[in-house]
Amino acid sequence: MNNDSSSRIVERLSAWIAGAAPGARLPSTRSLVAEFHASPVTVQKALQTLTARGLVESRPGVGTFVRAVRTARPADYGWQTAALRASQGPRRTAVTALRDAPNHVIAFHSGYPDRELLPERLVRTALARAARSDAAISRPPASGLPELQTWFAQVLAATTPAGIAPPTPADVVVLPGSQSGLSSIFRALPGNGQPVLMESPTYWGAILAAAQVGVPVVPVPSGPDGPDPGELARAFEESGSRLFYAQPNYANPTGAQWSADRRREILDVARQYGAFIVEDDWAHDFGITTSPVPLAGMDDSGHVVYLRSLTKSVSPAVRVAAVIARGPARERLQADRAAESMYVSGLLQAAALDVVTQPGWQAHLRSLRHQLQSRRDFLVASLREHAPEVHITRVPDGGLNLWVRLPDAVDPVRLGADCEREGVMIAAGAEWFPAEPAGPYLRLNYAGPNPAGFGEGARIIGRCMSTQLTGR
Repeated sequence: MNNDSSSRIVERLSAWIAGAAPGARLPSTRSLVAEFHASPVTVQKALQTLTARGLVESRPGVGTFVRAVRTARPADYGWQTAALRASQGPRRTAVTALRDAPNHVIAFHSGYPDRELLPERLVRTALARAARSDAAISRPPASGLPELQTWFAQVLAATTPAGIAPPTPADVVVLPGSQSGLSSIFRALPGNGQPVLMESPTYWGAILAAAQVGVPVVPVPSGPDGPDPGELARAFEESGSRLFYAQPNYANPTGAQWSADRRREILDVARQYGAFIVEDDWAHDFGITTSPVPLAGMDDSGHVVYLRSLTKSVSPAVRVAAVIARGPARERLQADRAAESMYVSGLLQAAALDVVTQPGWQAHLRSLRHQLQSRRDFLVASLREHAPEVHITRVPDGGLNLWVRLPDAVDPVRLGADCEREGVMIAAGAEWFPAEPAGPYLRLNYAGPNPAGFGEGARIIGRCMSTQLTGR
């Protein structure tokens, strides 16, 4: 049987579960095979899907039952993001994701992958080779090593459909990390006094970069499937902005990945308003069940300014990124980078290029995909078992983070303090909103150290949350 058969069984059983009492027993697998004229494998796949959604629980040797505790879908206040726009109050610059954690702590708060997920052998070998090369003592070109420019251009060109001119190495400017690139983009591209539009929630570093260069932010509500094109058009119209910062693949923090239709619609809006889209493809190397599809591959008229970093996937010690832009925008960004830092360390550029062009790099990425999937699924299962009141907004197809909604009665800041006293560090979701948060959220990183502790971490989150909800 195919996936359609499994989906049909899931749909029928979901309707039955909706009217069933908690704890009700589902028909046996044999009965379901006969009822739906499906194979046992297809029925088992449907039951696994229902389990992953938190609708049923399996008791080995007994049967499958409707979950006794089901998460109610929380109210959605995301529409208020567009109505209220950005707050004019001061922003807090101390970010939870940058805090160091003691070794004994279960760390869900960081935005970086654990050391065991990095290509350590490749990095050490590449740094040693670079140290023996001319890169250790020479000044590289201001735009970056030509070989590294070529690599960035070729990787993006591989996703460009036929009929669209691919980027060239001359379109690439190498950066000392993507945070530096965001500062340059927000400094160089908005018109004088014009704001930048941002998905809400979005990467805290982008919010901070805009604030530090004095560019106001207009939030555009964004959900599990990305921003609504109509809301984006309205924001362009009302604000006069010509710059939209977005993460089409595995967004931080939500994990959203735009569909092909959504990418086309958003690009059409940018064309309509003569605007730039800043595409932050930070998670390009972290696909799990899908592969990233850069929006920039669909654009050959200079609307998309593409930002790609190697810092998280290669090593946090190798802060190398690139921006790909066309036309006058590229020249303006290059001028800003030259004034800011003149050039990027040739040693680090050579090491980064060495890593990503070794045969072992692709083998590492294949292994990384499986490791991230195992960690993600374990954390999701642990939360559903030990903290069932948490609403998992989306099980991401890639990236490093799980974005979850808490019950309205839970204070995420207090929850963070309570959890930390018990050895678990979490990050309250407010830091990822350009204005007031649309509800109580957490961002939980499943790529951090000690994945064996995820179950205990989820148990502590559930216990601390229950203490708030019950008052005990």
